[in-house]
Amino acid sequence: MPTTNATPGPEQPRILLRVEEAARRLSISRTTMFGLLKSGEIDSVLIGRLRRIPTTALDAYTATLAAGPNAA
Repeated sequence: MPTTNATPGPEQPRILLRVEEAARRLSISRTTMFGLLKSGEIDSVLIGRLRRIPTTALDAYTATLAAGPNAA
C-alpha cells in the first residue's frame, strides 16, 4: 500500500502558500500582501476558511510589475 507524504519535498514543490509565505517570497509585509489581495492585484483561493495564494498568482503579479511603466 503506497504511503502519502503531506509535506512537500524537493520533488513536490508547494503550489499554494499561506499569506505570510507569499509575502515573504515577495519580500513585502503581511499587511501589504493583504492589501494586494483585497485590491485583486494578486489572486487567491479559499479552502474552507483558509486563504491560500497560488504560486502562479505570484508569478503573474511579478510579470505585470516587470512589464509595467516603471520597469527598468
